[in-house]
Parts: sequence; C-alpha cells; structure tokens
Amino acid sequence: MTITLKTEADLPGLREACRKASEVLDFLTPHIQPGISTLEIDQLAAQCMQQLGVRSATLGYSPGPEYPPYPGSVCTSPNHVVCHGIPSSKPLKKGDILNVDVTVITPEGWYGDNSRMFEVGEASIAAHRLCRLTFEAMWIGIVQVKPGKTLGDVGHAIQKFAEGHGLSVVREFCGHGIGRNFHEDPQVLHYGRPGTMEVLEPGMVFTIEPMLNLGRKEIKSHGRDGWTIVTKDHSLTAQWEHQLIVTPTGYEVLTLSAGSPALPDFVTATKT
Repeated sequence: MTITLKTEADLPGLREACRKASEVLDFLTPHIQPGISTLEIDQLAAQCMQQLGVRSATLGYSPGPEYPPYPGSVCTSPNHVVCHGIPSSKPLKKGDILNVDVTVITPEGWYGDNSRMFEVGEASIAAHRLCRLTFEAMWIGIVQVKPGKTLGDVGHAIQKFAEGHGLSVVREFCGHGIGRNFHEDPQVLHYGRPGTMEVLEPGMVFTIEPMLNLGRKEIKSHGRDGWTIVTKDHSLTAQWEHQLIVTPTGYEVLTLSAGSPALPDFVTATKT
C-alpha cells in the first residue's frame, strides 16, 4: 500500500476543493423538499458546480470495465439505497430520507468529497434516529484521528457505537484516501479492531463515511444500472461523509462550510 502524504503547500488547494464540495450541499439544502426529483437535485448541483468553477468527479466516472460510466453529477441514494443511487425523475415524498454525495474537482486537479443525509419533510422517528446516529458515528470516528493512532482504532470506534445502538455497519464500502486522485490508499474501514491497520501520520488525507443500516448489514446490487446498491432486507440506511487531513497534533476536517450541520456536543473542535 502506497499512501501519498500531502504537504503544507498542498493544503490551500485541498481546502478549496473540499469547501466547494460542501458549498454544493449548502446550496442544495433548501431545495430538498417533497415533490422534487433527484434528477432535479442533480441538475441544480451541476449548475452550482459551474458557478463555483469546479466540475463533477462522478459524471462519466467508471472504476473498471464492469461499471458503465456514471450518469450523474452527484449520487442520490434514498431510503434503502445504500450508495451510488442514480438520479431519477421520481419525485421525493414526505418522510423519505436521502443521501446526496458530492465530489468535485478544481481546475488545479484537487478533489473534494463529502455527503449528507436529508430528511424530506418530517421523517419517522426511526428514520430520524438513524440519520442522527450515523452522523454521530462519523464524528466518533473522526475524533479518533491523530498521529500514532491506527485506522483500526477509527473503525472500531464507529462499529462499537453503531452496534451499541442496534445498527449494523456495511462492510463492502469504506472511506478512502483522496487528493489529486478520486480514490487513493488507504482504505478506511468503518469496523475493525483497535491497534490494527495503518498507523496515522501527518499529511494523510482520507474520507470517513460510515454506512449504517436499521436492519441487517447485508447489501446487494439493484437492477441493471451497474451502480445502485441497496440493503438486502430493504431496511433504511444512512451515510454521512467528511474529508480530513491528519495534522501533527490531531485532525482538520476539510469539508466544512457555512451551512454544514452543527457538530455533535462531544466534538469540541474540528482542528486540534
């Protein structure tokens, strides 16, 4: 495994990419209401990216010959869709929950990647709880990050928190290194054992993006589009994602903007 450590000179470009990725989600937030389709959300995201001077990393993306080029500027994953949901003309209805995953590329070639959950109208108590706990699980993982800790520490903290609240952790998808490439080493699992996997070093940049299910952890492909992943038992699922860098004393979350959700009470700082 080859991990590319980012330098101080890389930080302005990284920060810009990540901030703009988060600003796309800020822009979309007031539009995500009952009656809008995920295709309309995708079109709004594309317009916002153009105004911000960035482009989508997902549009036309294919990680291998078994995947058709992805057709959307963002990924839109409602209800039981775990990830990689393709925007469609079907309107969202009151009570739906939706993950919108945004990755942008700046003209200088830096990638910014983040996602948020949205409750469309008033969600059920169970759906609201799932979204809230998944958000907290992401931050439980983030606050583990500092030099000398391991990725196993991060994954274990997320898994312990999630399973302690009766949720299951998707195993097949994980966080990843990112910088001038969409996906780099290391892989960031959202489960694991303390003290295992890579030791964290200053300059490592990666995402933490747990996918938690109300039901069982098993997932499956849905349909023939080559992308959409759903929960096997059709239970609700949620995901949040931030991109961060390991600093000499802790971490800096790069994908924060003016409209980012308020931090959980147990997070005292995003840069330590």
